[in-house]
Amino acid sequence: MEHRPPATYPPPPKIVLRPRATRIDQPDESQPLLFEVAWEVCWQLGGIYTVMRSKAANMVSAWADRYCLIGPYNADTAAVEFEEATPPPHLAETMRRLSELNVRAHFGHWLIAGRPQVILLDYQAAFARLGEFKYMLWTDHHIQSPDQDADMNNVISFGFVTGMFLEELAKVIAGTRPIIAHFHEWMAGLGLMRVRFLKVPVATVFTTHATLLGRYLCTDNSDFYAKIDLINPDHAAGQYAIYPRYCVERGAAHCADAFTTVSDVTALEAEKMLGRKPDVITPNGLNIQKFSALHEFQNLHKEYKEAIHTFVAGHFFPSYSFNLDRTLYVFISGRYEYNNKGINLFIESLARLNHWLKTGNVPVTMVAFIITKAPYKSINVDVLKSQAMFDELKLSCEHISHDMGEALLSAVSLGRLPSSAELLPEEAVVRLKRGMHAWRTWKQPSIVTHDLWDDAHDSVLQQLRTCRLFNAKDDPVKVVFHPDFLSATSPLIALDYDQFIRGCHIGVFPSYYEPWGYTPMECVASGVPAITSDLAGFGSYVQSHIPDPAANGLFVVNRRTVDFDQAAHQLTEILFNFALKDRRARVELRNRVERLSEYFDWNNLIIHYTQAHRLALARRLSTA
Repeated sequence: MEHRPPATYPPPPKIVLRPRATRIDQPDESQPLLFEVAWEVCWQLGGIYTVMRSKAANMVSAWADRYCLIGPYNADTAAVEFEEATPPPHLAETMRRLSELNVRAHFGHWLIAGRPQVILLDYQAAFARLGEFKYMLWTDHHIQSPDQDADMNNVISFGFVTGMFLEELAKVIAGTRPIIAHFHEWMAGLGLMRVRFLKVPVATVFTTHATLLGRYLCTDNSDFYAKIDLINPDHAAGQYAIYPRYCVERGAAHCADAFTTVSDVTALEAEKMLGRKPDVITPNGLNIQKFSALHEFQNLHKEYKEAIHTFVAGHFFPSYSFNLDRTLYVFISGRYEYNNKGINLFIESLARLNHWLKTGNVPVTMVAFIITKAPYKSINVDVLKSQAMFDELKLSCEHISHDMGEALLSAVSLGRLPSSAELLPEEAVVRLKRGMHAWRTWKQPSIVTHDLWDDAHDSVLQQLRTCRLFNAKDDPVKVVFHPDFLSATSPLIALDYDQFIRGCHIGVFPSYYEPWGYTPMECVASGVPAITSDLAGFGSYVQSHIPDPAANGLFVVNRRTVDFDQAAHQLTEILFNFALKDRRARVELRNRVERLSEYFDWNNLIIHYTQAHRLALARRLSTA
C-alpha cells in the first residue's frame, strides 16, 4: 500500500487573544484542567525528561491539583520515580471507564519537586489491540506503519490509549469545565490526532522540541540551513525510513489548536519541515534553585577543581608535569552527535589553539575534556593503573606527612628542632622513591580513557589523530576523551556531572543542530562561562534577550552565516582570549555569568506556556 501524507485538517480559526476573555482566570471550580502528555514522564531517556521535571514545581504552583501529567507506564522506572495514590473523583471515574475498555491506568505522584499528579497508561497491556489501532491509524489518518518498527508500535499503542483516556475524561467532566491537553514531541502526538479526529472537546497544544527530519538532515548535511527551502519533507522522510513517524509529527502540528516550539531556530525548521508556523515560542528553563549555591559557588569551583587536578596529575604526570596553577579546564558534553553537537568544530579549534598558544609562548596549559557516551569495552588498563598508583602515592605522602607532624611535635616539646632524618627517615625516602619510580612511564598520556569497541573508526579519535592532538609534552593543549557518563563513584574522575561543571573554567557547545541546549544553560546556573552557537535555540535566545552576552561570560559563535573554517577561527579566538585572562578576570566573569542565571529560571519563562494554553483554550471555546 502506498504511503501518503496524513489527512489534512482545517486550520484553527484566527482570533485576537484577550487574556481575560476565557474562563482560565475564574477562581472557581469551572477553572480548566491541564494535562501534559510526554513519553518521558517518570522515564528518563533524553532532554524532554529535563524539561518536564524541571518545570513541574512551577506548573503545580500555578495550577495546583488542576495539573496532571500523562506518560507511559514502565514498571522499572515507575518503581523509583512514581508513588501510587488515590485519584480524585473525576480521574477515578475516568480510570474505571478505561478499565472497562481493558486499558489499565496508574494514578500517583512523580517523586520530584512539586510532586505533580501523574497518570501512567499501560500501553504494553494494550498491545493485544495493536492490530485494531493500526487499522484505525490507516482508515482515520491515512498513516501506514510497518510491523517491524517496535518504537512506532509503542507510540501507536500509547497514542490510542491516551486518546481513549481524554475521550472518557471529557464524558465524565461533561462540559462543566474546560480541558487543556498539552502534547510534547511526536511520541505523544498521536494522542492529539485522536482527540481531534474524535472531536473530543479538549483544547490542544503541541510542542515540538526538535523535528525528526531536522535531526536526520543535519547529521548528514552540513548545508541544512542554507538548503532548507529546497527540501521536500515527504521525500526526505521516505529516504530516512521515518515516514510514518514524520506523518504523526506533521499531523499533530496541524491538528493542534496551538502549535509551539522551543526557539526561533526550531520555529523556522518546523515551518519548513511540518508545514505550519508555530504560534508561540516556549523556551526551556531550569529550576535555578537546584543549582543555587548563594555565595559558595566560587568555593565550590575551587573544591571541584582540586578533584579534577587529582585526575589530571594521575593521568599526565607519570609522563611529564606542568603547572596546575596555570592550567585551565575546558569541556564539551552531550550526546555523541559528532557534527550536530559541534564536536568536530571543537576539536578543530583545539588544534588551532594549540598552535596559537605554542607560537605565542603563552604560559598556560589547557586540558580539554570531551564527555559523551560511546560504546567501549572497559577502562583503559594503563589509564586505570596510573590513577591507582597515584592514589597509592598520595596515600603514602599522607602517612609520611602524619608521621612528620608527630616527629615535629615530639622534638619541639623537648625544646629542640628535629633533624631532617627525624622528619623524613630512610624508610620513608625509600618508599617514596619506589613509588615514584614505579609510577613513571615513557609513554605519552592517552587521549582516551577507555578502550572503544571500534577505535579505528571512531569519529572523535580519527579527528584527534588527524589534528595530531596526541598529548605531547610541548603541546599546551591536552585532550581527554571520556566516552562515558561521569560519576562520583568512578575510579577516574570521581565527580558527578554537575560537580565537574563547577570545577571547570569554561564549557564549549558550538552546536550545528541544537533546538535548545541545556548544557550551556547548566553552566550558567553553576556560575561557569559557556560558549554556544547561534544555531542553538539557547544561543539565539541569548542574542535576542541579553545585551553584550560576551562581557557577561556567554559567548555565541556564528554558525548561521559563516562556513566551518570561519566558525572554527571565531571559536579559537574566544578560547585564546579566555586563556589570556588572569585569575581575577576569570573570577569576575564567573560572578557575572552566575548573575545571568535568573534569566533562565522557569519562574520567568513559564509565562510562555501560559500564553500557549490561553491561546489553545480561546480557539477551542470560539469553535464550541
